[in-house]
Amino acid sequence: MKYNYKFSNLLGSFYRRGNLTFTPDGSSLLSPVGNRLSVFHLKNNHAETLPAATRCNITCVALSPDGSLGILVDEEGSALLISLVTKSVLNHFHFQQPVRAVSFSPDGRRFVVCKGSVALLYHAPGKRRDFNAFVLDKSFYGPYDETTCIDWTDDARCFAVGSKDMTTWVFGAERWQNLIYYSLGGHKDAIVACFFQEGSLDLYTISADATLCTWECDTELTQLLPRQPRKETQPEEQGEERGEEIRGSANPTAEEKSRRVKYKRIGKHFFNKEGDFTSLTAAAFHKKLNILVTGFSSGAFHIHELPELSLIHSLSISDQSISSICINRTGDWISFGSSGLGQLLVWEWQSESYVLKQQGHFNNMVALCYSPDGQHLVTGGDDGKVKVWDTSSGFCFVTFTDHTSSVTAVSITANGQAVLSASLDGTVRAYSLLRYRNFRTFTSPRPSQFSCLAVDGSGDIVCAGAQDSYEIYVWSMQTGRLLDVLAGHEGPISSVAFNPWKSVLATASWDRTVRLWDMTDSWKTTETLNLTAEALVVSFRPDGGEIAVTSLDGQITMWDPEKGVQTGSIEGRHDLQLGRKETDKITAKHSSKGKAFTTLCYSADGHALLAGGASRFVCIYHVREQLLAKKFEISCNHSLDAMEEFLDRRKMTEFGSLALVDEGAGSEDGVTLSLPGVRKGDMSSRHFKPEIRVTSLRFSPTGRSWAATSTEGLLVYSLDSSSVFDPFQLDEEVTAGSVHRTLRKGEWTRALVMAMRLNEERLLGEALESVPHTDIKVVCSSLPELYVERLLVFLAAQIERSRHLQFYLIWAHELLMQHGQKLKNRSVSLMPAIHSLQKSIQAHCSDIAKLCDWNRYNMRFAVCLSRQRGVKRAAAERDVDVDSESMSDDGAETDD
Repeated sequence: MKYNYKFSNLLGSFYRRGNLTFTPDGSSLLSPVGNRLSVFHLKNNHAETLPAATRCNITCVALSPDGSLGILVDEEGSALLISLVTKSVLNHFHFQQPVRAVSFSPDGRRFVVCKGSVALLYHAPGKRRDFNAFVLDKSFYGPYDETTCIDWTDDARCFAVGSKDMTTWVFGAERWQNLIYYSLGGHKDAIVACFFQEGSLDLYTISADATLCTWECDTELTQLLPRQPRKETQPEEQGEERGEEIRGSANPTAEEKSRRVKYKRIGKHFFNKEGDFTSLTAAAFHKKLNILVTGFSSGAFHIHELPELSLIHSLSISDQSISSICINRTGDWISFGSSGLGQLLVWEWQSESYVLKQQGHFNNMVALCYSPDGQHLVTGGDDGKVKVWDTSSGFCFVTFTDHTSSVTAVSITANGQAVLSASLDGTVRAYSLLRYRNFRTFTSPRPSQFSCLAVDGSGDIVCAGAQDSYEIYVWSMQTGRLLDVLAGHEGPISSVAFNPWKSVLATASWDRTVRLWDMTDSWKTTETLNLTAEALVVSFRPDGGEIAVTSLDGQITMWDPEKGVQTGSIEGRHDLQLGRKETDKITAKHSSKGKAFTTLCYSADGHALLAGGASRFVCIYHVREQLLAKKFEISCNHSLDAMEEFLDRRKMTEFGSLALVDEGAGSEDGVTLSLPGVRKGDMSSRHFKPEIRVTSLRFSPTGRSWAATSTEGLLVYSLDSSSVFDPFQLDEEVTAGSVHRTLRKGEWTRALVMAMRLNEERLLGEALESVPHTDIKVVCSSLPELYVERLLVFLAAQIERSRHLQFYLIWAHELLMQHGQKLKNRSVSLMPAIHSLQKSIQAHCSDIAKLCDWNRYNMRFAVCLSRQRGVKRAAAERDVDVDSESMSDDGAETDD
């Protein structure tokens, strides 16, 4: 069995903190999500998350002008140099301090890093691999407080740095005679952004109190004079060594003063219309279009045209602060990021329409399920929302907000047309995926908080377990009426699950029992399984022949539902490997709480179990051998709690751990005020680190991937297709050369069997495409039954990515027609392959349907337009005829 799953994508989180960046072509957007970087391809409608991960949350992202290299810097100042072409990490570096801004020069030869009150100029990494890609060139001192922003001139000769001390400093990237540094004041609050005008040293500076200052320079960029080294100084005194410090001359001469660059403020504008408690939090400027976009802590943004500062547009996108703004190269699209809501927007300001509008769950995700074809994922969160995600694009396409409390469980019917969700608000709701509305609401006779949910294979019976009444409620999907209330448990119901092939319901409770109910025989209890601890999760194998139960003592037990006997047990408390919280006073090894799996599911073929809990690890077990097969690390983000195993001595003080020391007031970043009379920050708020945990696990019906809802979001792991050689029943005679020789002889079936035994993807595709389409039926009929399933899995992958769609569809059709009866007898084991094939065909069907609809609407529009023009042309011709007749009549009268 294969366990070579690797991280594929991160869904559910679109933006956390840091700066947004467009790629040089302007069609893709880079957004930091926790300690990872997501790339949103806006024209292709596709999102992907790079596998590179920093140690903590990313705060700064910089992209080289050619778009091939990127620099990611996290909260602690640790940096990664990544290649966006190969999506791999090239180098690691640590700046030893938190970094506020990073920016490449327009020529791509250097980049500036702002940390503390210093601006550091580095040589940009080259195309070749270096031992140290971060080579310091110069250090620039000037500001007295933390630096906040950077901007370069178009020719990369100078750059400007804004600071919290309300000043902006202009530095020369080279050693110029008439410009070493220049300080600009005039503001009464911290500098948020500074921008050079196109091809000039003229500057715009913007502060947090929404004040814009325009600065005019008396020198052009071409008038900067290179500094000549003095002959009497030694080479080591010329400042040629790397890492030199740039400071001004203590006693400049009068001639040097007269030739130096000078700035003059020619304008000062105030454009804060929101009130006293609203501050400017982000800004972006497009130099060619002279468009300035500013975002405020109230969630509003303004678009102005400079230098007149004429307002073009004003809009409010949320009630949370706008954290980052970015404009693409052409100036058509503006991206906004709000860290308070995790919201990401891309707005086309000329047409006033959204290109992208995505928002994840406001709180943690707690529930997850796959659609039957594996194309969609449904999640429920503590914010009461139910979201449906497209696994191929990575975007959420519908959100249901009918619940008024936390969603505890989600499920989807076998036909994939309805989604059900259970909530602590005492309702179970059913949503239609055809009309996108809540069409059924199930309630109990007395108010109950539902903790779990299940729907049978036919989609007619819905069951939900209650936490407080210890009962299971059964409803009819068709009528919405309550059919029965199952009583018998003596503790809260923790999990319910239906047998996929029979009307048998399994319910797990904290009373240390699992009960099996027969839905067709007056709802009676058929079996009661006694456990050694409180039952947490129950799950049926896909063929319904076995159930797995996790208990509070960390054990996973397997049972035969027909005989009611235990068939196996797995001790998993030591495999979970909990972390130590910052506020814990004992190590993780001696902590007894939470050492149990809280979520469990079978693989698509039923050979493996996937289990997770309050840990950063997910364990996959082999059911028959009852052994740990592999552990997956969900996250390496140390910005989350419970990541460390031991106490960090660096965070210890004489009063104890820093996490146990109350630091008093909350954030001072201009948050929405809730206490009367408070100017900055909510005194009732406190900072806390979210704890890493896995709340739900599900295997895809196709068997190619599995998903987990965690503190970081919705993580998807897919099979690693990079493993080239994975043979099947191989012997010495089967080689790539023998496959080619057999193909040249025209022995298609034998060559195809040999290629599948080698199990090399490229060779198998070559063997398939060598078969003439007229001989496909004969080859399929003579193919051994053992290879049919493997060929179906390969065809599903080829249909998804190959251009020869009709050719591979003929193969799939003939395989199913020739071997349909034999495959039906093994339908349970073949279900993952069939689901995978269905997913690929359904994806193409939806794409072609969209294209056909688009073409049909365009043709209708063209026909209507031509008719309208024909009517106008006919009317014009009639007018011309009338005019000509009248003229002829007038002529006749004059002749008379």
